[in-house]
Amino acid sequence: MSAVDLVVILVISNAVQNAMTGGDNSLIGGILAACTLVAMNLAFGRVANRVPLLEHLFTSEPTLLVDDGKFIEKHLERENVTHEDIEMSAREHGIDDLKDVRAAILERDGSISIIPTRAGESIRTQRRIRQLRNRP
Repeated sequence: MSAVDLVVILVISNAVQNAMTGGDNSLIGGILAACTLVAMNLAFGRVANRVPLLEHLFTSEPTLLVDDGKFIEKHLERENVTHEDIEMSAREHGIDDLKDVRAAILERDGSISIIPTRAGESIRTQRRIRQLRNRP
């Protein structure tokens, strides 16, 4: 679920709230408001996927947070990620020590991907890490 989806759910709950507590005649208005908001969210999602400028405005690129076992503090501060968040994600991937982390990447969906140093890296993985290193 993206941040936009969460906002839509909150707006729907607010729109339907009056229908739930109001009289019988407000029920149709609440259902209509909820259906309209869902339809707008679906339409916006489809348009954003087809128009690169809109997609770029509303989604972020992956961010390199750890490079060869060292935190990149500038990226951590910008993305509001703590050392504990990365250490927890590393433990979820079965890594106890940060020196065993080749790269930690904050993905577009908010999850943290961990690439261990012991993993046999593909050319694609090496190229992607290089691209993320070169980003500001």
